Amino acid sequence: MDGTNNGRTQLHDSSEYDRKSEVQAFDDSKVGVKGLLDAGITKLPRIFLHNQPVIEKKSDSNAVNKLSIPVIDFEGLGKTAVQQADIVREIKDASENWGFFQIVHHEIPSRVMEKVLEGVHHFHEQDSEVKKKFYFRDVTRKFTYNTNYDLHKASTANWRDTLYCVMAPNPPRNSRGLQLITNDKFNSVLHRVLAKNVGPRISVASLFRMQFQEGSESRLYGPIKELLSEENPPMYREPSRNEEVLIEYTKYIMKLGLTLFELLSEALQLKSDHLKDMECAEGLFITGHYYPACPEPDLTLGLSGYYNLLITNDRFKSVLHRVLAKNVGPRISVASFFRMHFQEGSESRLYGPIKELLSDENPPIYRETSRKEYVTRLYNKGLDGTSLLSPFKLQK
Repeated sequence: MDGTNNGRTQLHDSSEYDRKSEVQAFDDSKVGVKGLLDAGITKLPRIFLHNQPVIEKKSDSNAVNKLSIPVIDFEGLGKTAVQQADIVREIKDASENWGFFQIVHHEIPSRVMEKVLEGVHHFHEQDSEVKKKFYFRDVTRKFTYNTNYDLHKASTANWRDTLYCVMAPNPPRNSRGLQLITNDKFNSVLHRVLAKNVGPRISVASLFRMQFQEGSESRLYGPIKELLSEENPPMYREPSRNEEVLIEYTKYIMKLGLTLFELLSEALQLKSDHLKDMECAEGLFITGHYYPACPEPDLTLGLSGYYNLLITNDRFKSVLHRVLAKNVGPRISVASFFRMHFQEGSESRLYGPIKELLSDENPPIYRETSRKEYVTRLYNKGLDGTSLLSPFKLQK
């Protein structure tokens, strides 16, 4: 069966087009869509061609432009009870009716956000041979890079490359500088301070490191050469200070996440620490998307959250979103997901509709599921436009 889109064949007879082989060949190259563009392609490989003309979908953007996404201002957060209540009400309305909102005055410095975007841009602009070292499909790794996590499952590939990094509860080991430069000869340990019901408790920490001074970002640090030998080869690569920006960014995101979960708890008329006590803010998974200029943007997409639906029993919404490919670029975005990944010991933790939200009039819509089952389902399903939660729905 054949179909056309702007003169390009969209559907092919299996004798003409072995999609599985073409996907595998592209994946084995480890060059990503950036590598294709660098090679000078002027036509999209067939694995990126959508069966439904994307140019028709772009007409929908005119309607979208007329919509006004909720914007929630955190300026008055914690100042007065009235302002706090207004913010909670706005979050409740946006979560129930939109499943999407923008936060302003969130206290994440612009310089940090800019540096993160610059860092993601820098990573993807590196030579393909450098990036290939991190190109994996092992979802249990803490730092990887590839094209479309669902490349082998989706019917059509999306025009983007992504780096993935698990930043909490345990960030990648090369964030511990002493271990890195001594090649594990000296150790570094994580520590924590337990809260107490007496206080205040005061502490001062001194960290010997450069921050974000202009001109210092590209300085490389790795195992000291004089400590290396054939018997003691390097255990770490040399990270640039751009990666330290991600760690700094994580601190701000985790703080914002805790605040947001408190407000969401209040919006559900629960105690402010309810979602935090459910460990909703324990894990942080950050992705850095790179959408290079596309030679045929009308034929493909850049990117096609259900967790809120599950635990709130459909009271709060989650929405799918997409990014339209463009013939100019690159376009950079960073997404932060508050979820546990495949950390040891976290697999058996169960999540389901919050008991306090259930009643005879509002029975559970979903069954409980483990973290491992939920994340495994996410990776196995891919971005096919269908609900992630279908297997978890209770039969009526």
